[in-house]
Amino acid sequence: QVQLVESGGGAVQAGGSLRLSCTVSGYTFSRIFMGWFRQAPEKEREAVAAGYTFGRGVNDVVYADSVKGRFTISWNNAKSTLYLQMSSLLPEDTAMYYCAAGEQVSRPFWADAGRYDHWGQGTQVTVSS
Repeated sequence: QVQLVESGGGAVQAGGSLRLSCTVSGYTFSRIFMGWFRQAPEKEREAVAAGYTFGRGVNDVVYADSVKGRFTISWNNAKSTLYLQMSSLLPEDTAMYYCAAGEQVSRPFWADAGRYDHWGQGTQVTVSS
């Protein structure tokens, strides 16, 4: 059974940085599409970043326009951990952040949360102005 566990959230001031981690267990795929989503109160879940994870890292990376140039997704195969490095944080980045994985997801549909089969429990990020 695939399990995803996020960590690294917290409270920071605008302009600060955080690195989120998502440790994966229970899957045997050599290559799987993984992504980060976020959901703010009373808003729909929003795709943030995603890509194919494999032995050497992550490729076919895609980012939401709102985070391009500020967020970076990466993968450490030895640790089975997906990261989201977030810099120049803005108050509008405040949300619960979720890690997700999907065997059937492909890049054109990366933002479709319904295509992901496995989700973590989320980690809260709060950015104050």
